[in-house]
Amino acid sequence: MRVLLVRTILLGIVCWIGLAQAEVAIVLNSGDGTVSLVDKTTYQEIKKIYVGREPHHLMSLPDNSALMVANSVSNDLVFLDPISGQIKSRLSNISDPYQLAFSADKKWFATTSLRLDRVDIYQAEGFRLEMRFSLPKTPSHLVFDPSNHFLFVTLQGSDQLAAIDLLARKVAWVIPVGKTPAGIVITPDGRNLLVGVMGEDDVAVVDWQNHRVIQKIQTGKGAHNLFSMGDGLRFLVSNRVDNTVSILNVNTMKVENTFAVPGGPDCMELSADRKELWVTSRWLRQVSVIDMQTFKLSHVVPVGRSPHGIFFASHVPR
Repeated sequence: MRVLLVRTILLGIVCWIGLAQAEVAIVLNSGDGTVSLVDKTTYQEIKKIYVGREPHHLMSLPDNSALMVANSVSNDLVFLDPISGQIKSRLSNISDPYQLAFSADKKWFATTSLRLDRVDIYQAEGFRLEMRFSLPKTPSHLVFDPSNHFLFVTLQGSDQLAAIDLLARKVAWVIPVGKTPAGIVITPDGRNLLVGVMGEDDVAVVDWQNHRVIQKIQTGKGAHNLFSMGDGLRFLVSNRVDNTVSILNVNTMKVENTFAVPGGPDCMELSADRKELWVTSRWLRQVSVIDMQTFKLSHVVPVGRSPHGIFFASHVPR
């Protein structure tokens, strides 16, 4: 009996150590207000943690010391341990944070307020509100230019793209970009913006210095979010209506490949070896894992309601 008890205790310790060492994928369940912690080795959800109302997007702090989750309805930011996913701290009185961005010089932190039609810009050190801009309508995703001079914001409700001049502290220009724009990134050379245009099923290429759309690249119905593959060459585009993801080469400005991802693919995370793509499937309450060698669905991970943002530490370079 004593031997059996000892073996049981040892087995429990081994299992606990294995769990503690397992890499965790962190998934935001916007509809439940929770974070799912998923063991990346077993593709199983370990636990759910309540973080706040409508967590949509997340990003690392510049020094990677914490993972920041934006709760748009709770009006706060929650800081998680990027390895374990456990809550470290909370910052209140951040008005309706939806999407997040830091400037390259780490001076500015910006959030879009999707419900309130505005963009808030904070001093990154201390998160003190510095500037607030009303932008019609429905500001969604955002990105800073490499020189830290401009902040670009997609306006889903008015089919436009806005540029905020951080030095002059004013909206510099607003241009039409296509119906219902969403995700936005800047090309590695800093010359152009890429915007996912959901209502026109394409990626708009924007010459931001001359304030004009110079090209439209068809990817798939509901072209929504863009994610760098970390090689300075290619971006992934989630096509939510088509249930596909496309690979866009920025040297040729052509689609290299498109593959199936079920359930309204949205946010993405790519493993450091580029062998696995993890995608939140908004309509299926799951994360879909794609084998990037075969471009086939390899694993399905049930999570919470309306999964959105996703992160794990062993990702491709940002």
